[in-house]
Amino acid sequence: MNELVKRTSLQLFRLKKTINALARKEGRGTELISLYVPPGRQISEVVNMLKQEYGTASNIKSTTTRKNVQDAIVKVQQRLKLFRQVPENGLVIFCGALPQNGPGSEKIETYVIIPPEPIKVYLYRCDSRFHIEPLLELLKEREVYGIILIDSSEATFATLKGRRLEILQRVTSGVPGKHRAGGQSARRFERLREMRLNEYYRRVGQHANELFLDMPDLKGIIVGGPGPTKLEFQKGDYLNYQLKEKILDTLDTAYVDEQGVKEIVEKAPEIMRRVRYIEEKKVMQEFLYHIGHDTGLATYGEEEVKKALEMGAVKTLLLSEGLDIVRATVKCNACGFQEEKTMQNRELLSFEASLVGNPCPKCNAPSLSVDGIEDLIEVYAKLAETANAEVEMISTETEEGQMLKKSFGGIAAILRFKLQNQA
Repeated sequence: MNELVKRTSLQLFRLKKTINALARKEGRGTELISLYVPPGRQISEVVNMLKQEYGTASNIKSTTTRKNVQDAIVKVQQRLKLFRQVPENGLVIFCGALPQNGPGSEKIETYVIIPPEPIKVYLYRCDSRFHIEPLLELLKEREVYGIILIDSSEATFATLKGRRLEILQRVTSGVPGKHRAGGQSARRFERLREMRLNEYYRRVGQHANELFLDMPDLKGIIVGGPGPTKLEFQKGDYLNYQLKEKILDTLDTAYVDEQGVKEIVEKAPEIMRRVRYIEEKKVMQEFLYHIGHDTGLATYGEEEVKKALEMGAVKTLLLSEGLDIVRATVKCNACGFQEEKTMQNRELLSFEASLVGNPCPKCNAPSLSVDGIEDLIEVYAKLAETANAEVEMISTETEEGQMLKKSFGGIAAILRFKLQNQA
């Protein structure tokens, strides 16, 4: 299966979140390292390149900048050595001294990303920011959309991938124009014309099946053309059923040639945006069906979903992209007492400040601090991966997505089987 097919909504959500976080980070001077290693490169080759860069960095005049760059290079080398070989999609490492709380508070931070699809660029860059542009490319839609334009005289087949438009084939019908004379000859002419039209539709369907049926990453098909011909073709039994199911829309165009394809492309962005929303609506409607009909095959809420995941009962985990909640581990540095607290991400700073001077509930020493922070989405995503459950990230841009966040707390699940207490 093509790698692009494997991109899940969770992978894209994680990548988007990481890129947004990296984009906000700024270093002092040129101290932040961006390293992109494409598949096929040898780890030893990259390590040797970094050794040379370490030597080059010794010429940096500023003592602080020199130390920070060389420390970052060492950290990147250490991370690289954890890999026996470059992963099949490549490897991206960001590392550098980042201010924590104003000048002089710099701390080396390292981010390792295994991209969801192969990267092609080999890049080492030292700058005051992280170079995220090649990763941003991965967020662009990679799916292919098929286009069929048809009228009674000709048909055009094309594909749209990102912004690239490609005309694949054009066929003519050989069907004569409508005959207007009266009498039996006119009726006979119309019957012959319908037979030829039917044959032409079959040929168009056959070409479409050959072009699109085995096409990797085909996300959907848009049918267009002037007049009713496109509807007759679509309703008839000419396309393979798998392609029929992929028809996203039927649009009116003035032309069936390249000009007509461009008309479709102008209208296509809205259709493509709807595709993911349709997928989200479908999975949310399945969940809402089970809730509404009390089938016992759906549950929601942090504790209920966690329990279902631990039992291996979850088929699909639904997480709202608007779920901005973190789980903080609070630890007493005196006695080792630990507890978990769940809160909104924006409350974290004030919560950490509130721990200062507060007594430990176990030993009463004022030694409490936040020992670890984990995004609640990641907590549940990891549980789902362990339970071999699918994860669907649901946006808040649809009515169902808003419902997931507001009515069901942003965490829900469709189950493989009923839980005992739900039977």
